[in-house]
Amino acid sequence: MTDLRVLSVASEVFPLVKTGGLADVAGALPAALAPLGVAVRTMMPGYPAVMSAIEQGEDLHHWKDLFGGKARLIAGTAKGLDLLALDAPHLYDRPGNPYLDATGKDWPDNALRFAALSFAAADVGRGLIAGYQPDVIHAHDWQAGLVPVYLRYGHGKKTRAPGTVVTVHNLAYQGQFPHATLEALKLPSESFTLEGVEYYGQVGFLKGALSLADRITTVSPTYAQEIQTREMGMGLDGLLRHRAQFLSGILNGIDTAVWNPAKDPLLSARYDGAKLGGRKANKAAIRERFNLAAESDGPLLTVISRLTWQKGIDLALAALPQLVAAGGQLALLGSGDAALQSELTAAAARHPGSVGIVLGYDEALSHLLQGGADAILIPSRFEPCGLTQLYGLRYGTVPIVAHTGGLADTVIDANEAALAAGVATGFQFAPVTAEALDAALERVFRCYREPSVWKSLQKNGMASDVSWQRPAEHYAALFRSIVPHRAAPQRAKVKAV
Repeated sequence: MTDLRVLSVASEVFPLVKTGGLADVAGALPAALAPLGVAVRTMMPGYPAVMSAIEQGEDLHHWKDLFGGKARLIAGTAKGLDLLALDAPHLYDRPGNPYLDATGKDWPDNALRFAALSFAAADVGRGLIAGYQPDVIHAHDWQAGLVPVYLRYGHGKKTRAPGTVVTVHNLAYQGQFPHATLEALKLPSESFTLEGVEYYGQVGFLKGALSLADRITTVSPTYAQEIQTREMGMGLDGLLRHRAQFLSGILNGIDTAVWNPAKDPLLSARYDGAKLGGRKANKAAIRERFNLAAESDGPLLTVISRLTWQKGIDLALAALPQLVAAGGQLALLGSGDAALQSELTAAAARHPGSVGIVLGYDEALSHLLQGGADAILIPSRFEPCGLTQLYGLRYGTVPIVAHTGGLADTVIDANEAALAAGVATGFQFAPVTAEALDAALERVFRCYREPSVWKSLQKNGMASDVSWQRPAEHYAALFRSIVPHRAAPQRAKVKAV
């Protein structure tokens, strides 16, 4: 029985639109919450892919002028989601990436594009739709960050305000725009304060959300602690420490129906934790696809990642000579920084048969890599949660991870005690340096050469609960905890930081 209504507001939702882990979370969480009595409607921009996917759409509301053009709110279903699409062609009817133009630069009107999403969501929160008012609005990242701001400073139908939860998927992306945009964003001057959206003279979308939301979550307990430090707080650590009593970390899960090696149609051969034999055929398919030698003395590692400094790709490059010399192989799938792409291309040319790369992103190929590689390398300098290590655990691809964020929370290091207790699932290294990664790889090769030890790591990982069940229970409890306080949201004065 449903007893709580939540409006989830996100700029991307899998399987409709995806650039990163935010889409996976926004796409999977509604189904995980449904058995817990939480009914989620998902609100997102009406990109072309979204509008074409909506089934039996119904017009709910029209705006004559929503940040520069006509807009309408459409209800319908799409890919199993109960969807509210903000159809505003002047803002969203564009090809390609939802945030970037064809040259890779931010759309110049991104402030208006995502303010419109928050503005419309706040209207829904106030009772715009007859017969529907959410108990809680769940805003994801800076693109939905103005929802609690519009609820606090906006004008509209006077009703009891819904509770608000903002989830930070990556604090590095904050949505900061010039002060001159304040009027265009339909925000009053009194919102431009330390207790509102003001951030070092700019309008801060995420900063406003962190100041005014009833609750703040991020995607792992360790990351919730890390972002309160100067080193990893991205300039917002003072505010986050000030609001620490309203901040919590809830690990992400994954869709275990989509990511299931026993039924995955994208694998060359399927398998489960009891019988791992199918991984051999997948490994052979990877070697063929990446032009790797058919045999090697060491493990086949994979990297599936954006190619950026944050992801530690330079550390992976530095580790290649040791990896190849020890008989290992690397199959990398990703795209990003042009200089890193060039270095990786050169590395593959220097190590034919041992290093192979595919630039870009290929969902099917990412499944195959998880289904056949021996280990997945994730040397991120910071990682709010990470999903690829969860896919690795699910598929028996042993994670090698930096000790940070959600990587630290989800992988049990194969140290002597954990191996003796039979609970290890992967390898952690710290600090996040080339030297520490080299030491971790030495441990990886030692364990790989003991088949019984390696198989135990695989089976332990595959037995790990990486589903949405426990995270969904935490979210449901959090949503319910703020419903009684909707009429008088708990807000704290913000100190100068």
